[in-house]
Amino acid sequence: MARVKVALPDTFLFTVKIPVRITDLNYGAHLGNDALLSILHEARVQFLQHIGIPEFEPETQLGLIMADVAIEYKGEGFHGDILHIQLAAADLNKYGFDVVYWVKAQDDREIARAKTGMLCFDYNTRKLRPLPAGIVTGLPEHK
Repeated sequence: MARVKVALPDTFLFTVKIPVRITDLNYGAHLGNDALLSILHEARVQFLQHIGIPEFEPETQLGLIMADVAIEYKGEGFHGDILHIQLAAADLNKYGFDVVYWVKAQDDREIARAKTGMLCFDYNTRKLRPLPAGIVTGLPEHK
C-alpha cells in the first residue's frame, strides 16, 4: 500500500497552540482523525489572520476553498496534550497555494504532518478565481 508523505519546508511562518479536548478523542482514547482535521482548520484560520489574508469575506462572498487534504499520522495525541502546530505556505500557483502543517505535542512528540490545498473561490459564481496579487505579496512561500 502506498503511504501519503507530506514534505515539510525548511522554515515555518507561524505556530499556534491548541489543546486536545476530551471531545477530540475517539474509541481508542487518542486524538481522532476527524478531530485533527478540525484542529488543522482552526490553525489555518489563525495562520491566515496572522498574515492578513481572510479565509472568507462575507461582504464580497470571496474567499478560499479547500481542494484537498493529506494527513500523515506519526503518533498519538491524548487528552491534555497541547498541540504545537507550525504552518507555512507552499506551492503558490495561479489559483491558490498549499498550507503545510507540522503537529507536535508539548513534549516534542511528532503527532502528524499535513497539507491542505487552498484555492481562491468566488462564492457568488461558485467558480475559482485567480490568486489576487495582494495575497501573493502577503503570503511568503517556503519550500
